[in-house]
Amino acid sequence: MERRLIRTGITHGDINGVGYEVILKTFADERMVELCTPVIYGSQKIAQYNQRTMKLPSVSFEVINRAEDALDGKINLINCVDENIKVVPGKATPEAGLAAYRSLEAAVADIKRGVIDTLLTAPINKYSIRSAAFHFPGHTEYLEAHFKGNDPSDGALMILMQEQLRVALVTGHIPLGEVKSQITKERIVEKLNLFNISLKQDFAIVRPRIAVLALNPHAGDGGVLGSEEETVISPAIAEAEKRGLMVFGPYAADGFFGSTAYTRFDGILAMYHDQGLIPFKVLAMENGVNYTAGLPVVRTSPAHGTAYDIAGRNRASEESFRRAVFVSMDIFRNRQLYRRITVNPLQKQYVDRGNDSVKLDLTGEEPAM
Repeated sequence: MERRLIRTGITHGDINGVGYEVILKTFADERMVELCTPVIYGSQKIAQYNQRTMKLPSVSFEVINRAEDALDGKINLINCVDENIKVVPGKATPEAGLAAYRSLEAAVADIKRGVIDTLLTAPINKYSIRSAAFHFPGHTEYLEAHFKGNDPSDGALMILMQEQLRVALVTGHIPLGEVKSQITKERIVEKLNLFNISLKQDFAIVRPRIAVLALNPHAGDGGVLGSEEETVISPAIAEAEKRGLMVFGPYAADGFFGSTAYTRFDGILAMYHDQGLIPFKVLAMENGVNYTAGLPVVRTSPAHGTAYDIAGRNRASEESFRRAVFVSMDIFRNRQLYRRITVNPLQKQYVDRGNDSVKLDLTGEEPAM
């Protein structure tokens, strides 16, 4: 029998952070399982420990061995980590890093098999999760390595979003000193193309308008404060326009956000991490969502991190995590719709009548004889 609800795979993230707290608070609302079928990759024992020590609302789990056994209307959980790991709220430990990796590894394997529909990742600690198996700056790069195709233009794009505000990045989790060398015309054009495709297929925007931020203060002030705007960014914008994209800029980042010019665009491409994420989190920290575009799978995450400073204190808001659930479902459905309306729109159809074939019109109706 065909599944009724979208099956959402959820990783528990760093067990010493606020991951379980926001997961449990989100699914304490019984209406959530009317919208999707959650499959949590983690530990029932650790979940119950968080529930008990923080006096969180009671949540019942359906413990399953395989994602394909998940039940609609239930909060399903797959035990995939050592349940004897000690939880130390607010601390980065190797054990917590390994538990975060095991959860992610299991969920990614299942979405590759097609037994879950979307992936929602709780926050990890990028230091404690590092190992020979996880040598990536973060989730985005890990997922790109697992799902990138053979086409050189394939790749992941980090988008921070909240309702009509969507901020994407040319460079992600790299040191600030390396940003300038990574800002090239080719890379900007590639990210603009990925952004444009995502805005169309994932967010159902027919003709996206994308703003591009400058790298230097005051957009370089005509070369006085830097030449990248004239030699790299503007040529990239011109190339994107030749390809049919609606792209504008480069805009000085401070004035662009300070004047609310950002409200006139469907997407904003920032040159580096903090340039885009600081204003985004000031405007939308509570209900912002991190979305990884450019992949064949849908992955979302809350916009916040592990929040070690409040971990284990029952002070974390679940709003961003809840929004990440909703966004994952919306994008999954938008992609399905996009595929339906763009695949072979003018395909010829025929009725087989032995030696004769009758051509059908585009509605599939046989023409009158």
